[in-house]
Amino acid sequence: MSHTGRRSTIESLSNPLVKRMRLLREKRHRRAEGLFLAEGLRIATEAREAGILPLWLFLGPEGAAHPLTQALIEATLAGGGEVIDTTPAILSKLSGKDNPQAIVAIYAEPKTALSDLDREAAPIWLVAERLRDPGNLGTMLRTGDAVGAGGLILLDDVTDPYAVEAVRASMGAIFTQALVQARWDEFLPWLRGGPGQLVATWLDGAEDYQAVRYAAPTFILIGNESQGMPEAYAAAADVRVKMPMMGKADSLNAAVAAAVMAYEVLNQRRAR
Repeated sequence: MSHTGRRSTIESLSNPLVKRMRLLREKRHRRAEGLFLAEGLRIATEAREAGILPLWLFLGPEGAAHPLTQALIEATLAGGGEVIDTTPAILSKLSGKDNPQAIVAIYAEPKTALSDLDREAAPIWLVAERLRDPGNLGTMLRTGDAVGAGGLILLDDVTDPYAVEAVRASMGAIFTQALVQARWDEFLPWLRGGPGQLVATWLDGAEDYQAVRYAAPTFILIGNESQGMPEAYAAAADVRVKMPMMGKADSLNAAVAAAVMAYEVLNQRRAR
């Protein structure tokens, strides 16, 4: 980190740090920097409460008075970060929004591998294959947080989980849920190296999702939004389940399907 534990003021749109951080809206720059951007006091507070502090904290003129903002400022400075008082125009430039929130925070991207996960730390894990929509990804993280899941495992070619849209949709859950990106041929051997029931959402020959007894830890596998998952992936699962579709639609939104499944697993555990 180039600046540590200090407070400064930036009011120029041409400031080098502003120019550098503005580029974090683009995936290739996030990858190159190992950084990502989050907007708003709520998400930054969720991060602080999870023990994760920003490297840079940009504050608009109306944002600093809130007690939670003061707590965030103090924690950021104590953690060696830089607090930057700035203008709405700069916040807009950073966030890409005409009406930006009063806080934009820059975080280091965590590097979590499958081998870092403790699968027995939580009874539920979400697994998404070739997920394309950042809103769905963020919503899955939020669902995982709600049901006490351990995290979200992203398989194969997925949308960037650290895109501003995904971070925003997660409502802070990107800081409370483990997040791993892996290939299927890495994930399956890892899964079979320990306990874990792999449950695939599938149509052909699948069981009703409420007829199955789920065993912890349960790994809920959701396929691509438009194509579903490859047949080989479903075949490798311990059980294939489907949800009843009473109308004309033949499938649910991927994030909705994940939520329905996660709550079924949770409810079975609560009923025991």
